[in-house]
Amino acid sequence: MGAPRDTERAAPRADIPVTAVLTLLDLAAKGPPDEPDAVTDLLLTEHLDTATATQVGRRVREFQGAMARSHRRGQELAALFSSARELAELHDVDLLITRLVRRAHDLAGTDVTYLSEFDETTHELRVRSTAGAVAPSFQKLRVPPHIGLASKIVESRAPQWTSRYEHLRDVPHDDSIDNAVRAEGLVSIAGVPLIAGGRVLGVLFAANRAEHTFSPEEVSLLSAFADNVAVVLQSARLLTQARDAAAETQRAYDALADHVEAMERASRVHEELTAAVLRGGGAADVARTLEAALERPVVILDETYAVLAASDDRSTASVIDPPAVRAAITDSLRSGRCTPLDPPTGEFHTAVAVLAGEMMLGGLLIGDGTVELGAVEQRTIERAAQITALLTLKQDAVLHAEDHVRGELLGDLVSPDARRRASLPARLRARRLRPEDLRTVVITVVAPEQRRAALRATQTVAAPSGLAGEVDGVVTLVVPESDPQRAATAVRDRLCAATEVGAVLTVAAPPAESLDELSARFTTARDCGRVLTALGIEAAAVAADAYLPYTTLFAHDPTSVRQFIDRTIGPVRRWDAERGTDLLATLHRFVDCNASPARTARLMGVHSNTVLQRLDRITQLLGDTWRDPESFFRVSVAVRLHTLSEALRSSSHPLRRP
Repeated sequence: MGAPRDTERAAPRADIPVTAVLTLLDLAAKGPPDEPDAVTDLLLTEHLDTATATQVGRRVREFQGAMARSHRRGQELAALFSSARELAELHDVDLLITRLVRRAHDLAGTDVTYLSEFDETTHELRVRSTAGAVAPSFQKLRVPPHIGLASKIVESRAPQWTSRYEHLRDVPHDDSIDNAVRAEGLVSIAGVPLIAGGRVLGVLFAANRAEHTFSPEEVSLLSAFADNVAVVLQSARLLTQARDAAAETQRAYDALADHVEAMERASRVHEELTAAVLRGGGAADVARTLEAALERPVVILDETYAVLAASDDRSTASVIDPPAVRAAITDSLRSGRCTPLDPPTGEFHTAVAVLAGEMMLGGLLIGDGTVELGAVEQRTIERAAQITALLTLKQDAVLHAEDHVRGELLGDLVSPDARRRASLPARLRARRLRPEDLRTVVITVVAPEQRRAALRATQTVAAPSGLAGEVDGVVTLVVPESDPQRAATAVRDRLCAATEVGAVLTVAAPPAESLDELSARFTTARDCGRVLTALGIEAAAVAADAYLPYTTLFAHDPTSVRQFIDRTIGPVRRWDAERGTDLLATLHRFVDCNASPARTARLMGVHSNTVLQRLDRITQLLGDTWRDPESFFRVSVAVRLHTLSEALRSSSHPLRRP
């Protein structure tokens, strides 16, 4: 037989050579072919019949699809295992989300991959993490409810995609979102929901900067990874919540332990304070007990803001009354609660008033320290203030009883009834007082609202060898001092130093030679005080002898002394006030010089004609008879009274506490 001609076609075959089989296996193992017709071309070169070629091609393509799915599943499993490892290794949810998005970015192979978190309260989607994004506006993008592709994915709970975002018409657009997408240069976008436990946690997006049609395999791959991301994200959230719950439980346990410790401390303080009351303790015990419990300095003030007791070595003669302290104690008076100082003053941060009903007995000041002043500690301080009030009332009751006895002694000493002084020496000695030491009577004139504080202070001043109390509404002392002026000055200074009373008038009578003379001395001092008060003298320390003639004249009606001065020399005073002259000084010198114009001129250093001219003016003001003996006596008394009162005003002023 001869060789076949070139134009003669080969007969169809039903078998395939081994080399062709190996080539087909290589094509199938590659997964989806780079050249879709490679299998068909190979089968045609082998001259297979049509049925066989179709069957082999179909089986090879099925094998290619299976290999592609196996490859994709391998990628998903690798990503899942990596995510599981990161979940076990990482405790930071933000860092975990960032890594998951980067892995999805590598898996999808798109230009940009990002995850938007869904807020179930506002239904807003917020970009949480991106990979491949460069525009700052896109990385902070927020999508309102029912807007854009993202909201459609959340509402449908299904994947959505578009090859050209700008041509997407079946969802509402928002200018801010469209501008952010354009700024990033995104054209095609695919998104899949992150669903775990029936809840939408967010949306995972893959996007390209060129037009691209997403294949079902790409969407399926992105969905599969999104499921893994959702599970990991939900697990991370649950783990975070569990850690937060554990931390909250620990905080609650710590708070409970602190509360129990505070309650035990408060109970211990209450027991110690109760014991202090029962054993007759005082404010110093309260201060020391509270300081030991709170590890903070404690100072207790009386109603005049003087230090009553302190946990340190602070002097009880000091006074603490800056505006912040007064304001805090005033607020505490209304609320009955601890009040912070605003601003803190020195070492003190908190104050509470010491109350008995509506009466203020003082205050507690609490300094800075290590123990925090929580609700229990504040309640402990408030209870300490109540204990302080009880102790103060108890001590006041004891002092009142003692003061009542001493007050009766003082009343009997200065009483004009001689029968009340019959057994005084024996009664005085029973109180450890020596009758011979009770020599000088000092009366104190203060405002009515300050009388109680002044009375308590004078009792301290008089102790231990004198007596103090209230007689006929006048705060009165009988002290051993023999110099009246020195006695009046000492009482005034010590009273001002111990209280906040500033305007104090003290008058001391001449010393008595016996107990029987004290009644008359009291009358002298009291009458002098009334006259000086009528003259407007509120702050001075004087000896009654200096005013004895005037006291005698006006003791029956002290209020008339001002009227007397005004009626007698008032025209001269008004003339000087209206014209800026000093006729009253000339009148004073004229009285001192026994009505001698020449002596007056020499004393004043002026010409006698000047004095005569001034006297003529005074005559015009007072009348022609003012130099008659009776009238001149009255003028002399008025001038001297006026001069003495002015001298007191210029030399004495309200004293302030140090």
